[in-house]
Amino acid sequence: MSEQDPLVIFTPSGKRGRVAPGTKVLDAARALGVDLDSVCGMRGICSKCQVAPGVGEFSKHGVTVSPDALSPINAVEERYDRVRGLKPGRRLGCQAQVLSDVVIDVPPESQVHKQVVRKRAEVRDIVLSPTVSLSYVEVAEPDMHHPSSDAERLLDALKAQTGHDDLDFDRALLPSLQKTLRAGKWLVTAAIHDDGAPVVVALWPGFYEGKLHGLAVDLGSTTIAGHLVQLDTGEVLASSGLMNPQIRFGEDLMSRVSYAMLNEGGATEMTAVVREGIGRLVDELIEEAGIERGSLLDATFVMNPVMHHLFLGLDPYELGQAPFALAVGSAQSCKANDLGLDIAPGTRAYVLPLIAGHVGADAAAVALSEAPHRSDDLALVVDVGTNAEIMLGDKTGVLACSSPTGPAFEGAQISAGQRAAPGAIERVQIDPTTKEPRFRVIGVDLWSDETGFETAVAATGITGICGSGIIEAVAEMRMAGIVDPTGLIGSADQTGTPRCILDGRTHSYVLWENGDRQITVTNGDIRAIQMAKAALYAGARLLMDKRGVDSVNRVVLAGAFGAHISPKHAMVLGMIPDCPLEKVTSAGNAAGTGARIALLNREARREIEGLVRKIEKIETAVEPRFQEHFVAATAMPNAADPFPLLRGVVTLPEVDFNTGGDGAGGGRRRRRRG
Repeated sequence: MSEQDPLVIFTPSGKRGRVAPGTKVLDAARALGVDLDSVCGMRGICSKCQVAPGVGEFSKHGVTVSPDALSPINAVEERYDRVRGLKPGRRLGCQAQVLSDVVIDVPPESQVHKQVVRKRAEVRDIVLSPTVSLSYVEVAEPDMHHPSSDAERLLDALKAQTGHDDLDFDRALLPSLQKTLRAGKWLVTAAIHDDGAPVVVALWPGFYEGKLHGLAVDLGSTTIAGHLVQLDTGEVLASSGLMNPQIRFGEDLMSRVSYAMLNEGGATEMTAVVREGIGRLVDELIEEAGIERGSLLDATFVMNPVMHHLFLGLDPYELGQAPFALAVGSAQSCKANDLGLDIAPGTRAYVLPLIAGHVGADAAAVALSEAPHRSDDLALVVDVGTNAEIMLGDKTGVLACSSPTGPAFEGAQISAGQRAAPGAIERVQIDPTTKEPRFRVIGVDLWSDETGFETAVAATGITGICGSGIIEAVAEMRMAGIVDPTGLIGSADQTGTPRCILDGRTHSYVLWENGDRQITVTNGDIRAIQMAKAALYAGARLLMDKRGVDSVNRVVLAGAFGAHISPKHAMVLGMIPDCPLEKVTSAGNAAGTGARIALLNREARREIEGLVRKIEKIETAVEPRFQEHFVAATAMPNAADPFPLLRGVVTLPEVDFNTGGDGAGGGRRRRRRG
């Protein structure tokens, strides 16, 4: 393809390539290995190939997309829209043609292999003290001799029974109030939400025998995870997740801030799509749990600062430049429909407080869940995602910072990278003697060298490598002597395996091949992981400097990463400081757990509101030693810190593949500076 041909970038996969003008989007997706469904033979009938093209300046991708980047809507699309309806901004991939550079989002319902959002609800004992309770009362009937409104008499009855003298009534319930009172023959059940200002949020005729429910949402840069909970027991009735639809505007946070800055109405557009995504998640959870929509009356939300501002409808412009000022950082309590969420008329929403300009409510939720401020020993808590939140502390105090790791840990920026979905390589082992790999893919329990693997994997195929897979692959390559501490892959002669193949000026390692298909780990992939893990380690090391310590007692890995990467692989890469491996534990989705704690315990909301005011915030962007630590941390595990505890249990070959000449390398390779 010519450099003059249109560049097509698909999200969330991140796959890109140039296609001839006039190429249909579905054909482009198939040519680039993008997961886009279609079953009707490109006749525009099944609608499974729906896509959402972006318009505007995408600084992350280096393209500006014009409104006419795709061909005009044709008669087939018009017919489908007229008969079955297309969502605003959607196109049929089998009909729309690529005319110029374009960014195209493939929504979850159009993907053949559905995304696996690995943010399950962790088992946790939580003291139950929910904000919503029921009260069954008898209301005085109207009396012409003592005129008063139905609402006044209802409130009088409730105040007398509950002792809430300042009780209010949600105006959204007024249209149905009189019918409800009369249907119950003046006996009604009221749901009262009390988080400092008690208010009636739902009303049923007679005695309500159902249960009350709440929603806890972890709104991440890449994924949105939600848990639907029964409030009186704390039981999680349903959990679900989806890709954050904002990904098409940029995989990392600063790309989204840039999109808002460069495109008029960009922030509003991103607010609309993320609220639509959460609304879709709510619908899925209600359906999965099999509950009445009107019983879902409370919701808590955690997220990073950029997501926070976009979710609340605030412009994130100031978060893109020093001093990274928040529009508002305190906890927010409001009605769910004020946030564009159509749940029930009186449903309330609580957004946990932010810690600082780059340390968000998700970090506050992790603090609530893991409680470093109550720890006797010095704990490092790391929540890894597209942006890493890091806390270091004990009973004497807690420090916090964020570090821009980027999307490499999610499988993005990786040559064969993909999101976690069936068919993606998620576990890797490499024999240090033979250099031969074995792996597991999502959806199959067998390893690739076990009998029956080929049959088991036939349904999904081997489609790529996800974040956990690339992390383990690079760590295993380091332990097997295939890659040196600076991140260079050796040649076949240097490493002793023909799996190391020449790839331009460097080498790649063939992890899997079948005929003409290969999944390789390239030097570019390793560089992306080095940059991500160096940012993470530098943030942790900076907090240790501020605390005046050279080591920590234990490390807690939070988030989807923490649940799926072994401590050994994380430490071999140098993602976390040297520590006894048995002292490195996983907290799973700690941010989601913190959201559930805040949902089920009103006192916990006051606790976290007080704690965030005491946490000392460190801004990595203005700390001179951050860059020093970052440079040293690009090596594996580290160029400055010796990692003696790790080296006591793991052999790390001292190899150097920087030949500086042609030799076995097949081409001159400059030394990469860490």
